[in-house]
Amino acid sequence: MTVEAPAHAVPTEEIASRAAEVDRDGRFPAESVEALRRDGLLGLGVGPDHGGPGGTPVEVVRAIEQVAGACASTGMVYVMHLVATQTMLAGTDGGVLAETAGRIAAGEHLTTLAYSEKGSRSHFWAQVSRAERDGEGVRFDADKSWVTSAGHVDSYLTAVGAPGADDPTTTELYLVDADAPGISITGSYDGVGMRGNASVPMSFRSVRVASERRIGEPASGFGLMMAATLPWFVLGSAACSVGIAGAALDAVAAHASKARFEHLDGTSLADLPTVRARLADAKVRHMQARALLYEVAGQVGAGAPEAQLGVLALKAAAAEMAIEVTDRAMRVGGGAAYSRHLPLERLFRDARAASVMAPTTDLLYDFIGKAITGQELF
Repeated sequence: MTVEAPAHAVPTEEIASRAAEVDRDGRFPAESVEALRRDGLLGLGVGPDHGGPGGTPVEVVRAIEQVAGACASTGMVYVMHLVATQTMLAGTDGGVLAETAGRIAAGEHLTTLAYSEKGSRSHFWAQVSRAERDGEGVRFDADKSWVTSAGHVDSYLTAVGAPGADDPTTTELYLVDADAPGISITGSYDGVGMRGNASVPMSFRSVRVASERRIGEPASGFGLMMAATLPWFVLGSAACSVGIAGAALDAVAAHASKARFEHLDGTSLADLPTVRARLADAKVRHMQARALLYEVAGQVGAGAPEAQLGVLALKAAAAEMAIEVTDRAMRVGGGAAYSRHLPLERLFRDARAASVMAPTTDLLYDFIGKAITGQELF
């Protein structure tokens, strides 16, 4: 598949110039998000009917790949914004949600997901919280975990159990204003990698939301998660993994070509067959995962039936690839990589996030096994 260029140029050099500081200080990459806003990238994927530039899944993942290759923290913030946006668009037919889509298209609104709950852990599609009807809306309590960009967004696309339902997958989605009464941040983020993505726990206490802010029909949350959130998140997460691994390969290949053994007549690291073999193996793995990424993105864009299995396989494949590629890059980089003279140590840590981020690699393998043996996933 030919990889299309993104609808807008991505300010990768500007974003990359702050990546080490964002990682070192564990701070939200506000300036890099502002650069995305300035260059019209927050609205990527929003159609012209909402004032956006449009953009196919292939175009969107290409932009994410470049952002994540420059700064993984910014990449994950961008992914969650785009996934929340696409989920909202999937269940929006007008009103206040359409107005929000217009603000997103104009770069005036940053959003994210608030799905995962302490009680259901990595099963983000299952909610232990339960909304109660309150006039022309609902009121709910919820303890959310791992809310990316918490405290830095304009809204949270929030999942709660549907009123009157006992099934944890009978849910509803609401776009909750970030300044709504009853919302608070209850922890901090000090992660191994993606240290600036501000993924922290949040508390929602007696939060009231009007029915006009519900995404889709009553009790339609699970369906929207499966039809919109899951495929878009998988594409975004995999694009981050591919971008991180690609950046690691570029950095270690440049290092191997420049590092010299003066006592061996200036021979470079790249002159060693073992080093070239490690780099070649890493490059092959990266190319395979990248090809799958763009193949599945094309399938999702076309609504192809085979996209379901591709979506399940993609995140697992890309996550494990990024771990292996960054490990090989660290081995080739040696002391220069381990001592942080190169960006490889940061990329090595960033690459670990995807395998434990819901749905985890282990859970995806189980889903794939069920799918290919004709079993129900849930």
